Amino acid sequence: MDNRWDRATILTMALAAVFALAIGFAVGFVSTFTHRQFFPWGLIAGLAVIGALVAGFRLVFGSRAIGAAAGAGAVLATGLLMLPGAGGTAFVIDDPIGYVWAIVPTVLVLAIVLWPAVRAPRGSRSKMDQ
Repeated sequence: MDNRWDRATILTMALAAVFALAIGFAVGFVSTFTHRQFFPWGLIAGLAVIGALVAGFRLVFGSRAIGAAAGAGAVLATGLLMLPGAGGTAFVIDDPIGYVWAIVPTVLVLAIVLWPAVRAPRGSRSKMDQ
């Protein structure tokens, strides 16, 4: 019997996805406020942090779903802060920097989540196994 999908594993993955979503939302929220500071370094740093977060969750948990949850949280926070208010949005301004911030985090998250997993060739052994 394959114990890969027993109750404990499903519960663990669900809790990890909720945690990743919350952390991604917090990172997206903060980086949306700071992407215009010290241009272009604030924009580059915000994108690097989002990319590192998604890649880190994907690598640590070995699951695209957990990485996608972190990325979804970041993109959701960014999208919510782009919505216009009574006087327009003050967080993402309608200019080229705002367009980059509106598009690139989503493309970055998709690229990291959809990137193929690198696996060792069959039959290969590490030096520690020998």
